[in-house]
Amino acid sequence: MKVSDVMSKQVDSVRPTDRVERAVMLIFGRGINGVPVCEGKKVIGVVTEQDILNKFFPTIHELIQDSVHESSFEAMEEKAATILSLPVLKIMSKRPTTVAPDTPILRAQSLMNVKNIGRLPVVDEQGRILGIVSKGDVFRSLIGGSITFTENVDYNDFLSRTYYSTVDWNDRLKHELPDLLKVFRQHTVKTVLDVGCGTGDHSIELAKHGFTVVGVDRSASMISEANRRKVGLSNKTYGNVHFWHKDTDDLLYDLDVRYDAILFMGNTLSHNPDNYRHLIKAASNSLSDNGVMIFQITNFEKVLRRDKRMLSFNFVPTTDVAVKEYCFVEFYDYPINKTILKSFIVLESDGKRWKSSGIRNSLMAYTDEKRIVDILKNEGFTKIQTFGGFFDGRHWDYLFRKPFKSLESDWLNVVASNRKS
Repeated sequence: MKVSDVMSKQVDSVRPTDRVERAVMLIFGRGINGVPVCEGKKVIGVVTEQDILNKFFPTIHELIQDSVHESSFEAMEEKAATILSLPVLKIMSKRPTTVAPDTPILRAQSLMNVKNIGRLPVVDEQGRILGIVSKGDVFRSLIGGSITFTENVDYNDFLSRTYYSTVDWNDRLKHELPDLLKVFRQHTVKTVLDVGCGTGDHSIELAKHGFTVVGVDRSASMISEANRRKVGLSNKTYGNVHFWHKDTDDLLYDLDVRYDAILFMGNTLSHNPDNYRHLIKAASNSLSDNGVMIFQITNFEKVLRRDKRMLSFNFVPTTDVAVKEYCFVEFYDYPINKTILKSFIVLESDGKRWKSSGIRNSLMAYTDEKRIVDILKNEGFTKIQTFGGFFDGRHWDYLFRKPFKSLESDWLNVVASNRKS
């Protein structure tokens, strides 16, 4: 594979007469560690973070002339305004390492390793810039196409460190718990399996109400946080809830017990794109005779057809000293082969500027009301009710009080019961 196959053709560059400030703005704004310096289209140098930082420190000549002043780190920091006003020509590396478009990508990677740099300008025979190649480009081209969505495995670990810590659980439980309790009373529920329990908030709250609850999640971080929150329970209710770091299939096989209610909250079912039908079947077989299954599923039809693929866009303040505010962006691609790709972007602000905190892609099962109802009927459920719910990324809604509307509801909430063996 050649550099031309993986390089970025849109290149941010600066002129030698530009102020260093412009290079800094590109470095910060693009999340990169350096930019090429061009006269016209010809590459004559590169300016990197290190080139800029080096200007803060005294040269040997400066030390000889004024060693006391220059050894003051506070005084060195005051150079920032002066450095930013310098022309790029004064600080750039004048012998840039470049590659040709037909260079093998591993040769380019080797050059970056030897030179300890992260990006290489790609130039033609006259030294004119054609593109830029980075270590990330090489990594993605070599590794990215060889793996499936392993990000699904750590997706919830990623969320547990960011998004889940900002969920208003008081608001969510205030709306969802009364409806769950009402359904549980109707079905004389005593034991509950909470599939994809996350940080355990539903499970813990149900334990407070006297239910025996097992929460299961494939994310080690989620289960660790759930057990931490469980510590706050009283001695009387502490033993009512148990958390397991397992895939649900494994748990159902290992425990081999029946539950009066099985919950799939927060789009848990969709996070099993390869086996969600099997998961419904396995869970159904672990349901007691008068048991009930409850699903909370993203209404993909509304997201795709009315909201133009955008699920949510939210700003959330934090109490973190370093991070003042998060911005969460969630959107979907169009479905392919009954799967749909979700992208979750987290931005963070220190109060002065924004930067990327991470992005995850998660491949999900693409379902709708008809598909879920048909699957449940096939599993022998004779009473299947669907409801709609509102969610804007921060504020929650009741579960079972509104009719489901394909172009209006944010959630598809399903209650399935009266299963024939």
